[in-house]
Formats: sequence, structure tokens, C-alpha cells
Amino acid sequence: MNLTELSPLERQYAVEQLLARYAQCIDDDRLEQWPDFFVEDCDYRIVSRENAERNLPLATMSCESRGMLIDRVVSLRNANIYERHHYRHLVSSTVLGTVTAASVTARSHYAVFRTRTNGVSEVYSVGSYDDEMCIVDGALKFKRKHVIFDTNRIDSLLVTP
Repeated sequence: MNLTELSPLERQYAVEQLLARYAQCIDDDRLEQWPDFFVEDCDYRIVSRENAERNLPLATMSCESRGMLIDRVVSLRNANIYERHHYRHLVSSTVLGTVTAASVTARSHYAVFRTRTNGVSEVYSVGSYDDEMCIVDGALKFKRKHVIFDTNRIDSLLVTP
């Protein structure tokens, strides 16, 4: 697949489908499949809006390879202790940026709701996704995914990615 050969609508659809499948994977608790959305040498960060705007390097979570993403899931499944809960992501329409034959940048906004075992749902996090996606074996994958959260604090352990 060559991204520049796709029509603007086809590119938009491909990017938004990747984002939708990504969010659904997390919401369905299929976290072992989550790293498959990334290239091997990726840059995944969760960072506050304040730090992103100031170009400060401190991130709440930072993974520099698919292997680190896999380690995150293994830790979550085997070492972390937390109250069971479920997430639901809502992702806005996406604005595409730079397009080359092999990659595309994009920005979208998200809201994540969390439902705990007591059945109460609450806003967990809101912010934006700053992404770069590239083609690997004919499929679009994340090369860079920066989750920039607007929320001033994370009210509990950041359990899932």
C-alpha cells in the first residue's frame, strides 16, 4: 500500500479504522493484541498537556519499542493488583497531517470513560492523540503514539494503556 496513491477519503478511512480497532482492542480487554498495533521500533508515550506544551520529557508512561509494550501487558496481567473496571473510548474524527508514500501523521481527540464494579461510570481521561502511522507488510501501524491528557491528575493507577 502506498499512502499517496490512496484518495484522501481512502486515507482518512484507513487511519480512522486503525484508531477504532485500537480503541476497541483496549475496551474489549484484548491487551495481549494491543502491541500488534505498533511497529517494532515505536514511540508510545502518555504525557500531560502541560509537559507536551513545554516540550518537557517527563511522561506518565513511555515505551520505546514493541517489546516494552508487551512487558507492560505482562506486568498488568501478572504483577499489578487493582479493582476490576472497564473502559470505553470515544475518538473524534481525525485530522490528517503530513502524508508520504509510507507514512501519515494525524491528530484526534479522545474521551475515556471508566466503569467500576459498582456500575458507576465516570470520565477517566480526555485529551488528544498525536500519531504517526506507517505501512508494514501492507498494514497501517503506529510508529508514534503520544497520548496527551488534559486531565490535571490521574485519579488512580494507570492500569491499562
